[in-house]
Amino acid sequence: MSSPPIEANARPTTFTGSIRVRLKPRARRRNLELGMLLLAIGLGLGALVLAELGALGRVDPGVLGLVIGFSVLVLALHVVLRVVAPDADPFLVPIATLLNLLGIAEITRLDIAEGLTGWGAYGVRQVAWSTMAVIAAGGVLVGIRNHRALSRYRFVAGFVAIALLVLPFLPLIGLNVNGAQAWVDLGVASFQPGEIAKIALAVFFAGYLVTARDSLSIIGRRVLGITFPRLRDLGPIVVVWLLSMAVIVFQRDLGSGLLYFGLFLVMIYVATGRAGWIVLGLALIGGGAFVAARTLDYVGNRFYSWLNTFDQALYEQGGGSYQLAQGLFGLADGGLAGTGLGRGNPDITPLAESDFIIAALGEELGLIGLFAILVLYLVFVTRGFHIGFAGQDDFGRLLGVGLSFVVALQVFIVVGGVTRVIPLTGLTTPFLAAGGSSLVANWVIVALLARLSDSVRSQPRLVIE
Repeated sequence: MSSPPIEANARPTTFTGSIRVRLKPRARRRNLELGMLLLAIGLGLGALVLAELGALGRVDPGVLGLVIGFSVLVLALHVVLRVVAPDADPFLVPIATLLNLLGIAEITRLDIAEGLTGWGAYGVRQVAWSTMAVIAAGGVLVGIRNHRALSRYRFVAGFVAIALLVLPFLPLIGLNVNGAQAWVDLGVASFQPGEIAKIALAVFFAGYLVTARDSLSIIGRRVLGITFPRLRDLGPIVVVWLLSMAVIVFQRDLGSGLLYFGLFLVMIYVATGRAGWIVLGLALIGGGAFVAARTLDYVGNRFYSWLNTFDQALYEQGGGSYQLAQGLFGLADGGLAGTGLGRGNPDITPLAESDFIIAALGEELGLIGLFAILVLYLVFVTRGFHIGFAGQDDFGRLLGVGLSFVVALQVFIVVGGVTRVIPLTGLTTPFLAAGGSSLVANWVIVALLARLSDSVRSQPRLVIE
């Protein structure tokens, strides 16, 4: 069949519709956040009430009032988001709030078992630090209206990170906690500057890799299907590896050293797309761990306790495997459904409120509850990766991925250590564990991811009608 002839004077078909720019409804996103936030607050307050009833037989109105006040402050942060970041991701703040409240509930339960009250109770201090952390997150949202401004201060962020890592070695303020020289005592409070340093390092790495990406992506030697960088391009990864090893050697902080190096390794891979960096990085950290285990007593003891946890002599030895074994016994006692909040015995595990809060929650909430907590972390990190990869600029993409990976790697290191998948390192579980500097740092990460997501989602999209 032949097509109909085209007349000489025929006009071409024209589009008579309209093209306009449409923004996704902001109110719907913030209303979704509000609904999930109210649900998170309800679950958190319910967990606190159950924990107190199970352990104490009654509800302490003082602690409950403090937690309600903190919940009101989180709702105020939601109002701040409506004003300064209306397009921010709606899942970040509710997830962080629920994890934070679950941590407060379990820490309060441990305080009851140990007879701690007032300001001496870890739960009360956790509420206070949580309040300051949410205020800090609000300050970041109000003070940083455009994340691209951070790229101009990448070298300042790098110097700040180094200064924070050096602070614990200064006389008078340096503090040794559980064998790690990683704390600073200011008199009224102590904090771990390395927690803030991880954010500064993420900003520095993102800014540096944006400018140095081309040189780091130059074609090198191809071996077994993987392109490895040239020797002249290995400087950055060697410098960061040396910094991480210095943290392990001088601060005696194995977890933080792994965290910093893992952060840089992932960010350089995302920036260049070359698997050779991952192979080299794993070889460096594996070789460093082997040498450290052979030459540093405390690292060697960690590995020995990991491999021989249930050895009777090691279990009874001071500083041996007692803590790790007790945590595993608690997880086993919890079973599938748990003993119930306030009904277990997590307090017999040393440092259950900080290093081993995962074991405490696993005992009282069971495997089901522990999986639910891990799913919350999974959703949080997934949303962070989505924010990073959907970014409109290279700096924002790298920063989003870096900040999200920090949380993911920290959870893996902590949970892996408590469950004996990897050697125990001593890091804190984000949002859950007792620790003021950790809370402040992780809530600042929430604010930065919210700012990044607002920048991504506020970009207009074309709609043809």
